[in-house]
Amino acid sequence: MLPEVIDTATAYQGWTRLLRVRVRLEDETTIEREVEDHGGAVAVLPYDPVRRTALVIRLLRVPVLMAAGMPALVEAPAGMTDGEDPAGAARRELYEETGLRVDALEHVGRAWTMPGISTEQMDLYLAPYSARDRVGSGGGLADENENITVCEMPLEALWTRVLRNEISDMKTLTLLLMLHVRKPHLFATAE
Repeated sequence: MLPEVIDTATAYQGWTRLLRVRVRLEDETTIEREVEDHGGAVAVLPYDPVRRTALVIRLLRVPVLMAAGMPALVEAPAGMTDGEDPAGAARRELYEETGLRVDALEHVGRAWTMPGISTEQMDLYLAPYSARDRVGSGGGLADENENITVCEMPLEALWTRVLRNEISDMKTLTLLLMLHVRKPHLFATAE
């Protein structure tokens, strides 16, 4: 017999849901776990292959502030799918956060973000862009109080940060590594 969920109760409902889940194990033992549940997510790293730059963002992350005293991280734009197909959600989040409208998206994977606590799976994309694709100001949605700062950075500088262990956001690190594997010539001056 495989493990099976035998009961789920909502412990908290807000922007996210916290569930109490009872599971029957293979040996018939019953365990209880807490599970954070808020749906699917996307992250996209926009990069300009001609100018060898990428658009990244900075915004307040309260858990990071609380745990490490850091008010912001360098991150790839990301967000919830909110019921959309992942590619559509990636384009929406990219526009909301950076002001970019892109056509091409390269899906590079889907990963569990925190499999020990969360149901979230994140679709990861690379997106080539040019300066003419920046048609809005970005910065996030005002009603979500995101206050996002958009930063265009040379890929060489981002790769230097990777090598110095200075990119501490998992999705951003993964996307930079994937871009480096798939398009190493864009990082040639950093090696």
